[in-house]
Amino acid sequence: MDTTKHNSQAWDKKVEDGAIYTKPVNKEMTERAKNGKWNISVTTDKAVPRNWFPVSIEGLKILCLASGGGQQGPILAAAGADVTVVDISEQQLIQDQMVAKRDNLCLKTIQGSMTDLHFFEDASFDLIINPVSNVFVENVLPVWKEAYRVLKQGGILIAGFTNPILYLFDDEQEDKGILEVKHSIPYSPYKSLTEEEIQKCVYNNQTFEFGHTLEDQIQGQIEAGFVIGGFYESDFAGSRLVDQYFKSFITTKAIKL
Repeated sequence: MDTTKHNSQAWDKKVEDGAIYTKPVNKEMTERAKNGKWNISVTTDKAVPRNWFPVSIEGLKILCLASGGGQQGPILAAAGADVTVVDISEQQLIQDQMVAKRDNLCLKTIQGSMTDLHFFEDASFDLIINPVSNVFVENVLPVWKEAYRVLKQGGILIAGFTNPILYLFDDEQEDKGILEVKHSIPYSPYKSLTEEEIQKCVYNNQTFEFGHTLEDQIQGQIEAGFVIGGFYESDFAGSRLVDQYFKSFITTKAIKL
């Protein structure tokens, strides 16, 4: 099965359904960013620390990687950066284009996978923003290698990703208030779901997600050449049962020295 193609179509469906991660920022937010008052998040609603960024991002070349939806990209463009958004979903990119047109922003979009950035030359960007998205690829290591390749020396990768512990539990049971361990880590739908469950996901246009090990997600960045210069955790802001027990998301600041 072509996971990338399927997830591309599934994200297009999420836009159609108005899912929260497909809702673009409003004009008030981009106007504030034009005046230097901005922040972005790459996990849930917890903002990336402002001191993780240069004092000014005016003129910086920023890649918003697997970051369609009209959220991070337009804010950074409004703050003066030269922004390119890459995403597998055409409809997510249309959200960015809509905000750029509405708010008179200069922003480029490219439909493509985060695992293969062949359309960029080496050392093309000063900064990469990668919100929680690597759950949608089977192998996360090419993401880090490609990010390292297209960053300039001294460039920064800010990546949000899922704590694989989240995938231990049965989602349907959690909805009933029960945390039942059902799966193992690393999590793959192709190994953990029955054929009937997989076909149901395909029929309902649901995304396929993968619970990568922390070794692949953190040590994978280090092996690609990065130095980890920042780290924090966040959760679903109290909206899920698991928030009582652990943090579901991790954000790292990685530097290409």
